[in-house]
Amino acid sequence: MRGILPGRPQAKLQAVSHGLWEGHEIVAYISGNSLVVLNRPNHVLQTIYIDEESELEAVAFDPDTGKLATCSAQCIYIYQPYGQDESAVKWSLQGSMCLPTPDDAISTLSWGMADELLVGSASLTLLNTHGATEQIWTKQLANPVKFAQFSPDAEMIASTGTCDRLLKIWRRLAFGSADQSFDYSYLPHPMPITGIHWRQPYHKDLSADNVLYTICADNKVRVWVAGEGHGLAGLNLWGEVDLIESIKPRSIPLDQQSRKRYAFFIDGKYFTHATERAVQQATNEEKDQVALNHLIAVANRNPEICVVLDDRGNMSAWGFENIGAKIKRTSDVFNIAHVDGLHFHFAKGASWLQDNVQFYAFCGDTPGSVFTILSHHFDGRVEWLESRMDYLFDPSPQSQRIQRKTVWTGHSHAIKKVNRTASGRALVSRTVTDECIVWVQRATELGMTLHRHSTVNVTEHIHRTWLLHEGDFVVFLHHEHISLWDTRGPMAFEIARCAYQIRGKPLCLILIPETETGGRVTHIATISSEMKGVSWELRLPPQDRDPVTGRKLSSIAPYTNGVYTNGHPEISMEQFDIFDLGSGDDLAFVLPVDPAGTAPVISGFLDTFARDIAISYTKSGVIRSWTARVNQEKRKLEWLETSTVETGVRNPSLASGTSIRKAALTDAEKTTLTIWNMRSEQLEYEEKFEGNGIIQDLDWSSTPDNQSILAVGFPHRVVIYAQLRYDYLNAGPSWVKIRDVRIRDITPHPIGDSVWLGSGNLVIGAGNQLFIQDEHVEVSEGLFPSLRMISRKTAALDIFTAVSRLNGPLPVYHPQLLSQCVLAGKLLLVQRILIRLYQKLKFFVEGDQLDSFLGFLPEDFSETAESHMTASRKEMHSSYADFSDDGEPDSLTEEVAVNLNEYLTRAQIPLLSSREQFHLADIVECVGMVEKHRRSIDDNAGRFLLFFRQHALRDGQHSSEQVPISWREITWAFHSGSQDILVDLVSRHFNGRILWQHAKECGIFMWMTDITALRAQFEVIARNEYTKTEEKNPVHCSLFYLALRKKAVLVGLWRMAGWIKEQAATQRLLSNNFQEERWKTAALKNAYALMGRRRFEYAAAFFLLADHLQDAVSVLHNQLGDVQLAIATARVYEGDDGPILRSFLKDKILPQAAREGNRWLATWAYWMLNRRDNAVRSLVTPLSTLLSPPETPNFSSKLFLTDDPALVVLYKQLREKSLQTLRGAVMVSPRDEWEFVLHTANLYERMGCDLLALDLVRTWEFLTPPSINLIPNRPPLSPAIPRESFHAHGPNQSATDFDFDPRKLLRRRSSLVVADLPTREHIRSAFPQRPGNTVPEESSSEEESEDERSNDKKFDEKKKPPPTQFQEPDANSLLDSFGF
Repeated sequence: MRGILPGRPQAKLQAVSHGLWEGHEIVAYISGNSLVVLNRPNHVLQTIYIDEESELEAVAFDPDTGKLATCSAQCIYIYQPYGQDESAVKWSLQGSMCLPTPDDAISTLSWGMADELLVGSASLTLLNTHGATEQIWTKQLANPVKFAQFSPDAEMIASTGTCDRLLKIWRRLAFGSADQSFDYSYLPHPMPITGIHWRQPYHKDLSADNVLYTICADNKVRVWVAGEGHGLAGLNLWGEVDLIESIKPRSIPLDQQSRKRYAFFIDGKYFTHATERAVQQATNEEKDQVALNHLIAVANRNPEICVVLDDRGNMSAWGFENIGAKIKRTSDVFNIAHVDGLHFHFAKGASWLQDNVQFYAFCGDTPGSVFTILSHHFDGRVEWLESRMDYLFDPSPQSQRIQRKTVWTGHSHAIKKVNRTASGRALVSRTVTDECIVWVQRATELGMTLHRHSTVNVTEHIHRTWLLHEGDFVVFLHHEHISLWDTRGPMAFEIARCAYQIRGKPLCLILIPETETGGRVTHIATISSEMKGVSWELRLPPQDRDPVTGRKLSSIAPYTNGVYTNGHPEISMEQFDIFDLGSGDDLAFVLPVDPAGTAPVISGFLDTFARDIAISYTKSGVIRSWTARVNQEKRKLEWLETSTVETGVRNPSLASGTSIRKAALTDAEKTTLTIWNMRSEQLEYEEKFEGNGIIQDLDWSSTPDNQSILAVGFPHRVVIYAQLRYDYLNAGPSWVKIRDVRIRDITPHPIGDSVWLGSGNLVIGAGNQLFIQDEHVEVSEGLFPSLRMISRKTAALDIFTAVSRLNGPLPVYHPQLLSQCVLAGKLLLVQRILIRLYQKLKFFVEGDQLDSFLGFLPEDFSETAESHMTASRKEMHSSYADFSDDGEPDSLTEEVAVNLNEYLTRAQIPLLSSREQFHLADIVECVGMVEKHRRSIDDNAGRFLLFFRQHALRDGQHSSEQVPISWREITWAFHSGSQDILVDLVSRHFNGRILWQHAKECGIFMWMTDITALRAQFEVIARNEYTKTEEKNPVHCSLFYLALRKKAVLVGLWRMAGWIKEQAATQRLLSNNFQEERWKTAALKNAYALMGRRRFEYAAAFFLLADHLQDAVSVLHNQLGDVQLAIATARVYEGDDGPILRSFLKDKILPQAAREGNRWLATWAYWMLNRRDNAVRSLVTPLSTLLSPPETPNFSSKLFLTDDPALVVLYKQLREKSLQTLRGAVMVSPRDEWEFVLHTANLYERMGCDLLALDLVRTWEFLTPPSINLIPNRPPLSPAIPRESFHAHGPNQSATDFDFDPRKLLRRRSSLVVADLPTREHIRSAFPQRPGNTVPEESSSEEESEDERSNDKKFDEKKKPPPTQFQEPDANSLLDSFGF
């Protein structure tokens, strides 16, 4: 923890108590209704809240027993310590007691003998607290007590009343007797007594005379000592010090000197300890200097010290030697030092009650203890000051006399809300009683702390708050007014107020961003529950600090008497505009976004790129983000809704958003957290919290490079989440828990609110206290495994660095980047990277730095570089290859892969976690294998092989339960041209014995396109299923043989299976003719009976026997839950064009794909149905719109994992495959394609593959929109057209509605496969296809004019008579013949 503001100390004379108990220095003070116990500047041992009370009056600590006593005006509470043996000391309530008379009020507490407690009110009462609290003596007084203190030996009590000049000394007459009795005497003073202090003996068992110091309103300190004998004489005056005369600086004229004086005492025992420390810590140089020698000379006289201060940093110290000696010499009161330049931070301009300070000086007797002064300022703070005694009393000028270690302050009541400025350098906290304090961030030599900047006393209810100008001004929204306060001084004052009227309840205050920074005009708005709004214009003086950097600016504009020279008042507030944002029917709440990173300044354009300023959410779970800008000419605010997300979370209870389009939402029960990306309308994270209490607060922060951090607040803890890179290959989470802050050990009070500072510190407000969390995060394997890679030397690093590294660009050798490169078709580049890594690792020693780029440039990732690499590889294989002497292998053969993996197992690679290093080794092995077969397989087969191998390796490492490969990999293999080799490799992977579970794992029956090969493979599986067990049961293979319509084979197997008890009956049944109705019925009866016994696979076999394929598929899909088996059975039984397979794909698979948002499954299904245009469209357009009736997506379809950047690779590949797919691509509106490509680039960036994002946007080629002049009443295809108006979105739109020239659609390639058009054989044989000439990109205008010429030429040729010899037609006319 970086710092604690433990609560505002009460302005009471006995608000602070301290003592040394069992080696612990304990400091206790009261704040509101809480008792705070600390043992060092920033360490709270315990906070105790007394819920029955509103304010406490006094606290007393007993150094003998460790007990604490505190009281309100009416009741006393005693706490006893426990747990000191486990070195985790806490206090628990031992007992409490209330005064018998209700109009009495307690003001002081003092511990006497063991377990004796003196209570001072209108009477003095002595309590015994050993067991139950009981009263043993009481005495009514003439005047209510102001001070009442036991002497250290508990023989005497000194007491005095308010404004009393007589000090009463009570002397105990008998110790240990049951009935206590005291007699008393008076010590008269000329004026009221303002302070008393008993001298502490060197040791508690040491019998020493009692010495009492009194401070009086006549500015004198008097020393009283015990008189001769034990008569009633009591105490005698021994000496006095005149406080005014003690400080008379010569440099200041007498009439300008301060008359304020403060005095405190350093007891002899503390002075001795502090002197010993100073001598131990002094360097050899210091031992020769005056200061230390002077201190030793003073200490040799064993004095008691009285320190006198004024409020201007002057100090005078006096020593009292031989107190109580029979003969008093004049030299017994001597001056130790007159010094100036002390910084005790006295309050400036404080009111009469707050203008008081009490000092407590002490020093422990352990070697590590430091001389400490606690100064209790009655304006609401306690300062912990440390000093070295020789520095403090050094006669020569000294700047380092005293050091402030911390300031304890805070609130007096429970904190309800904390707001921050946009930069996070100032906060305003508000309590349940509307007490407001403005805090500013301040850097000290010990790190960042919060400093109390201003206190605001508001009498009316505060509805909402906004802080301006880094804490110099604050705006409060009340029920019918808005007020502006100046908080530049320690006490704030109101400077402007406006009344307002609005329909509905005002929900929030929102600062409207200005178009230029540092201006004097600020705009602020409120929005009501009916989406109506009011805004105000505020004129404030120019900021003295830059809002972005926080540096002080030079003062700019001259002004006089608060009015600027141009006539405007310096500070003003007026209503600016009234606006309406539509209906608030379903509205749940509107709130400002948490600022991310930068100052609230916008570009001035009102568009979806502008930063958000507010979010609204509805009861039905729709989140909208809003931005606005000020239009000064029209004097109005212009609003724009920038994004809408339908979350499906009903009645959300809490929401929070950031200006960079992230939002968090909790459900109605406040137990489930969801995190959304507003830009892509995707769910990024979901977590349900059980047994942690409800979620009550959500706060966003962001790193300087806009990576998001979220704090989720519960009643007694805050969990901090950071975003992670997207990981599509392992389906990893995109958010991680990086810290769990628990405050129950320090305070029992639930958290009121929490907020982020700009420096990455989280400030938590709980009860009266503010806890400032350290910005460092511990890198532990349990909480933070992905950060282990960051740094092994330091165990902690600051939160911004940690989150940036979790999200920044990946090193080029990272497995995620390599996998995406393979998917993007950059296999040669991957090999180059791995070969470069292999060379670096040869000489790599752990601890070395490794360049994360390995010397590659961003250009190496672009397409042109890939083709260049292929060319250079061909050169390498030429006859000059012998001359290469760099020792670099030219391809990643399996041998190189083995060597590289050996290095990877030996060394810990920088920037990779151990798990990622395993993945890298997998990829190396897979790339080596793909390289081996590279000449015989195409790119798609390579993609499938790589990820199938990775899937298999990962499955082998992790689970016994086999998970099928994803539809992405199935789709790659489905579009591969080398499936026969793939089948062979997959078969070899399973040692030539493929069972159905293996076939399902690799999806083989989904991606094989040759139906003959498919059936042959199915028969192989039937054989393997039959022989998979020792007993060879024909039941296992029944479904497979019946799907192949090979009943005879099955009958033969049953004939041999004599060892199975149902053999005879089954064989008899199977030998019948199932073309007859009666045997069909028998088969169906058996099928239903088997379903009743939950033998679903066998039941499906009997449905096939009865020729009920529909029922068999339905059972396999619905009851067995095996989609692949259902599809494979249908394909084998009736072929790929069978009606049942088609209806199954249409009615079950496509709706499932739409519900889950699975585009891979959708494109595969459409291709199987021969709707290739839709197979292309389904990669880009929302799936639900392609179906009729449209399917409603479920909650999981909103998850970010339904997206995949590899979709763009498939889209690019498919749209160029044939004219039908090109037609599908044309039906995707240019705007949708544009957004699809940008969205994919964003995904790449979120994955850490920034290089691939750059390559994508650099090399992407959009389709040139076809001219629609041949089709009337069609709007043009232009990216500028809003997507709603574009007709191709109709679900029944057909690709044949378009007329286009496919050569003009793609500029870079003009050769196309015309494979799926309705062909006419004689044209095909007459006109051999030829590739068109590739036209370079630059000459597009030339190309157009040539096309125009050819069109004109064609028109002329129509008029000419047909030629007698054969003339090869133009490609355009060829396409015209096909009806385009």
